[in-house]
Amino acid sequence: MIGAIIGDIAGSRFEFNPTNDERFELFTTQCDFTDDTICTVAIADAIMNRNNDFVGSLLYWCNRYPHPMGGYGGRFLQWLSNPVPYDSFGNGSAMRVSPVSWLYDDPDDIKRVAAEQSAVSHNHEEGIRGAVCVAEAIHIARSYQRVRDGKWIVSQALQFNGYQTTCNIKQYKNKFYETMPETIPVAFWSFRESHDFESAIRKAIAVGGDADTLGAITGSIAQAYWGVPRALYDAAMDYLPDDMKSIVEQFNSYTHGQNIV
Repeated sequence: MIGAIIGDIAGSRFEFNPTNDERFELFTTQCDFTDDTICTVAIADAIMNRNNDFVGSLLYWCNRYPHPMGGYGGRFLQWLSNPVPYDSFGNGSAMRVSPVSWLYDDPDDIKRVAAEQSAVSHNHEEGIRGAVCVAEAIHIARSYQRVRDGKWIVSQALQFNGYQTTCNIKQYKNKFYETMPETIPVAFWSFRESHDFESAIRKAIAVGGDADTLGAITGSIAQAYWGVPRALYDAAMDYLPDDMKSIVEQFNSYTHGQNIV
């Protein structure tokens, strides 16, 4: 969960001002949490406190923070007024899915709940497939932390869900894609090319695309495999309001620290 939040905050200032330079400063006064963090907190809250009421939790948190940095996507904004699934295969349900893979241990439960949280809004088969793929990757990464060939093993979540396991990153450079088929391969490429958590975030953001969401998805996978340095956790928490911090801290208790190293 915190990996997604860190990637979101670090990428926030590049969402509409892309960079290809991986040497950017990770946190600045221009950064803030976006809808990616709000929705991730909502999914965690739904599972821990609301009996998996994903609709109710998303409505609560998004209405509590109606004007995040970068705003909400147009169709999701309409959903907040009329919460009926809208056949979306945008990347929104993948960027918010990470809590599922920490609050459940059984692979079948992870796939089921990842699909359920997606289907309340992003109910297109591609929307659900992308969310399940990321949830499975996080679960696999937790099982193969830092082992030899572990990154390759994690990438098999792509194959399990019908995605290509290779990615020609040149075709995605400096293109703002918001759909699952384009977002998922880039996030996995960024993870596979990394040597630690921070480098994964940097690679995802420096692709020059939908920086905050690529950072969030990549960060959620990289966290499970590499762990999150305590300094980055502390820095990200400084951007969050107290009610979000409370959910993250509760999540830490449930997950015995969610791999903060």
